[in-house]
Amino acid sequence: MSDISIIGAGSWGTALSVVLHKNGHKITIWSALAPEIEMLKEKHEQAEKLPGVILPDDIMFTTDLKEAIGGKDMLVLAVPSPFTRSTAKAMSPFVAEGQLIVSVAKGIEENTLMTLSEIIMEEIPQCEVAVLCGPSHAEEVGKEIPTSLVAGAKKRATAELVQNTFMSEVLRVYTSPDVLGMEIGASLKNVIALAAGMADGLGYGDNTKAALITRGISEMGRLALAMGAKYETLSGLTGMGDLIVTCASKHSRNRRAGYLMGQGYTMQQAMDEVKMVVEGVYSAKAAIALAKKYHVDMPIIEQVNEVLFEDKPAKDAVKELMLRDKKVEHDDLEWQ
Repeated sequence: MSDISIIGAGSWGTALSVVLHKNGHKITIWSALAPEIEMLKEKHEQAEKLPGVILPDDIMFTTDLKEAIGGKDMLVLAVPSPFTRSTAKAMSPFVAEGQLIVSVAKGIEENTLMTLSEIIMEEIPQCEVAVLCGPSHAEEVGKEIPTSLVAGAKKRATAELVQNTFMSEVLRVYTSPDVLGMEIGASLKNVIALAAGMADGLGYGDNTKAALITRGISEMGRLALAMGAKYETLSGLTGMGDLIVTCASKHSRNRRAGYLMGQGYTMQQAMDEVKMVVEGVYSAKAAIALAKKYHVDMPIIEQVNEVLFEDKPAKDAVKELMLRDKKVEHDDLEWQ
């Protein structure tokens, strides 16, 4: 049995706490928000973000970050990506040398273009970092619906430790050394999901969504390769798998926000309606900045940025994508 703290009491952290507790681990959940912790103590349910998933009575809850970190075998950092740096900075004084932090959020920091694991290492250099991601919605993981994820780390032993800690009869966990590829896929799929939601909101069909998913993974793969990641990672669970579930699921907040924008909502109105952090909005600017930095063509992500930040109608963005210059599908295939 391991002593594990979940840093962040949102839907994803709460869902993972259920899986880890059932695996026999001792669980503490931390939140900076006192009302959130009081709600969890009283109801043993994240009533606002994960209703219907009842937490075991012996899970502990705290707002004391030192208490949540000290002596723990593993810290699962589950705050939304815009708060990763500030939370990591606050954690740093209490994290021991070599203490393991598993990052489970998805995003790229806009002003630095750093992945979340890079941010954690910068703010907490004494820790060891792993990432856990893949096609997963908290609503389903919390209800123990079979799900597959990938544990990534630079050291095989670290990835296997995370794999062994989380793996269960309802959560299958693979391992990977390509942390960068995993984080690029996990972040950019949220931006593509905004586009897929916009297409749904405009009333377009399965043909449109299939095109967005397929060309979206092509964009993600081009950037990942340019940055030094492996294309195989983007064709797996943390790329194509995560993209499919985020573009298609009723649980996807990114798809939901895109849908509303397709219906005519502004970006801010859509985010207010969804009532949770829409991480694709925060990753979109970083994605287009990375595309420019690495000289990668990413037309879908470019159009999403124009809809989000330049008030471009979603219908015009789709039209512009359809009327781009004619191209071959794969540049590296040769004619006979």
